[in-house]
Amino acid sequence: MQITRDELLLAYACGYRDFSNMDLSDADLSVADLSGAYLRKANLSEADLSGAALSEANLSEAYLFRADLSEADLSCADLRWADLRWADLSVADLSVADLSGAYLRKANLSEADLSGANLSKADLSEANLFRANLRKANLSSADLGEANLYEANLSNANLSYANLSQADLRGANLIYENLFKANLSGANLYGANLFKADLRWANLSEANLSYANLIGANLSEADLSKIVLDEAYLTNTEF
Repeated sequence: MQITRDELLLAYACGYRDFSNMDLSDADLSVADLSGAYLRKANLSEADLSGAALSEANLSEAYLFRADLSEADLSCADLRWADLRWADLSVADLSVADLSGAYLRKANLSEADLSGANLSKADLSEANLFRANLRKANLSSADLGEANLYEANLSNANLSYANLSQADLRGANLIYENLFKANLSGANLYGANLFKADLRWANLSEANLSYANLIGANLSEADLSKIVLDEAYLTNTEF
């Protein structure tokens, strides 16, 4: 069912919250207040939601392909299995949001706040996470292959069993990181901070860890074939 911006905002102002399965493709909803709205399986492809208030909204299984969500407030939102491929989520607030199983391939999440978010089993391959805040995020079994995580904050995050092959992690903050059995083959970790990170059984083959901080890190049983450790800090590192 198709609905216009005016119809949607009038219904919301009157207390209506259930907009599931609605067709809002290409709609201009920039700066709209839709906090707590129920938009499950809604079609929001190429919609303009920049600066919108969507905190605690239910967008599970919503179609948000190429949607503009830059600077939107999606804190505590439900985005499970949502299709966010090529979406612009730059500088968006996604703190404590549930993005488990979401499709974020080639999405722009640069400088987004994903602290405490659940991204388990999400597809973030080739996504742009430049300087994103992923502190305490759950990224277990997520696909981050070829993702840009340059200077991202991943401290205390869970990346166990995640795929980070060919990812750009230069200067990333990975202190106390759980990277148990993660795939980091061919990843660029130049200057990354892996202080006391758990890298047991991780695949680090052909990874670049030049100038990385591996003080107190645990790399026991990790695949270190063809790894580059030039000028890396290895005090109390366990191999």
